[in-house]
Amino acid sequence: MDKKILAIIASIVVIIAIASAFLAISNSEIMTQKTNEKIGLVINSPSQSITLQNLDQIYSEAASSGIGRSNVYVFWNLVEPVRGEFDWQQSDALMSFNKKNNLKVTLYFSVINGETLGPFPSWIGKPPIISIGEDRVVSVLDAILSRYDIIDTVILSGETESQFRFNEQNITVYKDLFNGVYEKTKEKHPDIKIGNAFALHQVINKNLQYIVTDLAIGDFIAFSYSPVNTLNDIVKTPQQAKEDLQQVFDLAGDKKVGIFELSWSTSDFVGGSDSAQTEFLEKSFEFYTENESDLEFFTWYRQYDKPEGTCIFEEQEIGEDSLTVGGSGFGSSEYVIERLNQYVCNAGLINSDGTPKSGWNEFKKQIEMTN
Repeated sequence: MDKKILAIIASIVVIIAIASAFLAISNSEIMTQKTNEKIGLVINSPSQSITLQNLDQIYSEAASSGIGRSNVYVFWNLVEPVRGEFDWQQSDALMSFNKKNNLKVTLYFSVINGETLGPFPSWIGKPPIISIGEDRVVSVLDAILSRYDIIDTVILSGETESQFRFNEQNITVYKDLFNGVYEKTKEKHPDIKIGNAFALHQVINKNLQYIVTDLAIGDFIAFSYSPVNTLNDIVKTPQQAKEDLQQVFDLAGDKKVGIFELSWSTSDFVGGSDSAQTEFLEKSFEFYTENESDLEFFTWYRQYDKPEGTCIFEEQEIGEDSLTVGGSGFGSSEYVIERLNQYVCNAGLINSDGTPKSGWNEFKKQIEMTN
């Protein structure tokens, strides 16, 4: 899984506590405004202490930018803790806020999260890819897609290149699993588009292009992107980052491309700044405008910064399972993790105290120009 996804988990835990208060949304409450359904934003709270009213305001603020979608991260072990028995508390809350603000949803599902398989429910255990069972995956996806009519795209696996970097022998096994899930899910939900996601910066930095081309399956190929080297330092100019993005089309072949999490941190600790983030927003929307017809969605990561010290990646837990972060060797060193923490905590368009960065105004301006 792209490591930035982990920063959202804390916000999800907060949402669990307030979910029941916001599940019923009447038709009269659903917002109506001009939006661009291709352009999205990862919506998050700036702190772990938040009220229902605060969260409502955060979603409303995000929607006011003109976005038409957001990402929702659903982990299998949390949504189906007992076989055939679903816990909708988290996802109902998230989906209700999205629906109220007339946002489509890109669903991120957890068959693969980078180096980690799953996390799976305890009743499945920790199977290898060959033993996961496509019918199990189809069953839970069918339950989710049948419950939420605002989902239009599904990412089955994220940071997929990290899973197969040292396990190339399993690429064919995963292809078979994906194709089986794809065909059976499409029978019940023909309008839903399904694909996998890759971290473009890792693909480039570690020469893993062959994994992406081997797994160019499904309706689209999704990419996250940060302008960083293997140490999580920003090493690209905004123009160079735009040129990196252009590589996605060669990697995707004849498939459409989804930009899943696009980011630029303002932390000077890793070489970022407000002005560079703003410039990259301009360059990234140039990329969007030039390639709109080939893009399935285009989602920026993310709305708010997090307070320093709250984006910690040494060990991340989802339910009773933990995710591997950072890779092996130097890639998982304290030095690299410290930079990852700084990058992610400062990747928002709005400071954690609610003060907009220059990038927030640029983001809104660029969306307006696409309408």
